[in-house]
Amino acid sequence: MALRRPRLIPWLLRAGWAFRARDWYRRPPFLPLPPRSYMEWRMETAYGDADAVPSLDELERYLVWTARIRGQMRRDGR
Repeated sequence: MALRRPRLIPWLLRAGWAFRARDWYRRPPFLPLPPRSYMEWRMETAYGDADAVPSLDELERYLVWTARIRGQMRRDGR
């Protein structure tokens, strides 16, 4: 996605950081990745299938929405 829509890279990084597992730096592969169980739950609740893969358009809409919400929260002092 980052190659097709490079303007989304900052938003992808922010979303990835927000979903990172606690203590990610203590367990291999030592990357700030979300827990598998959390991502399965998110896909199950959104699509009814834990193995669902959102389209690029859906992912882009989600990233734009979260960026707007975070911006509003910063402006509101939350």
